[in-house]
Amino acid sequence: MSENREIEITVDENEAGQRLDAFLSGKIPDVSRNYIQKLIEDNLVLVNGQSTKAKVRTYPGMKITVYVPQPEPLRVKPENIPLDIVYEDSDILIINKPRNMVVHPAPGNEDNTLVNAVLYHCGDSLSDINGIIRPGIVHRIDKDTTGLIAVAKNNKAHQSLALQLKEHSMKRVYDAIVEGIIREDRGVIDAPIGRHPVDRKKMAVVPGKGKEAITHFEVLERLKGATYVRLRLETGRTHQIRVHMAYINHPVYGDPLYGRSTKKLTGGQMLHARFLRLKHPTTGEYMEFEAELPEDFIKLLDFLRD
Repeated sequence: MSENREIEITVDENEAGQRLDAFLSGKIPDVSRNYIQKLIEDNLVLVNGQSTKAKVRTYPGMKITVYVPQPEPLRVKPENIPLDIVYEDSDILIINKPRNMVVHPAPGNEDNTLVNAVLYHCGDSLSDINGIIRPGIVHRIDKDTTGLIAVAKNNKAHQSLALQLKEHSMKRVYDAIVEGIIREDRGVIDAPIGRHPVDRKKMAVVPGKGKEAITHFEVLERLKGATYVRLRLETGRTHQIRVHMAYINHPVYGDPLYGRSTKKLTGGQMLHARFLRLKHPTTGEYMEFEAELPEDFIKLLDFLRD
């Protein structure tokens, strides 16, 4: 047990009556409910010092001890995966990421990521501020999202780009096809985002508890049962555009997590990081990049125009 992270929880009166697995997944944000169930099966969750079951209900004063095994350290290896490089110099690398590519390795998904490809391409010429798992990675886009991502090739560049993100001076613009017809020509969604209170894989608008999240949108074209929109991130929360569009009842077309049953029509969510504007870390020059729409996005646009 010495290699495990030990978490001790005492149930309050207002927390009574919940299933143990659901209660713990809400209490421990970085651990999923499925993983909690596995820990219970492996006798790594104790109630008053005894083994227990996932379906047990919480009661006031219940003393719970959770032992979370430390993850095996990931070893990230370079892989010769083709990259669509939009721009590169000694400080930055701008990549047009394809669909179905995860940005950085994680347990169970250690190969074929953008980081594996970038390590092969750049060798040791990457920032190490985010550690060995995320070398050079300043910001992320989701596995199923296509488009532009900036990579820092040294620590000075990383610090500059990270500051631009923090101060909202890096401009990130996305194109998306969303479900339904948006009536307003443009608008702003200002709604705080946090972890979903029940489904830990999801984010949600959480008034009063979430982090500030602001998305600007502009309608480019109204289609058959859908809308083609351009979106600008003022903040950069996890799944921000996807959560905000679902919040206003216009989820991204093909979104498997927040959308409806349109994924089979698309093969993926129709969200594309189209434009990126940043200040070069060394020269101070403002640079703008664009990634053309992917073929499946264009095909769906044409289909929804007929």
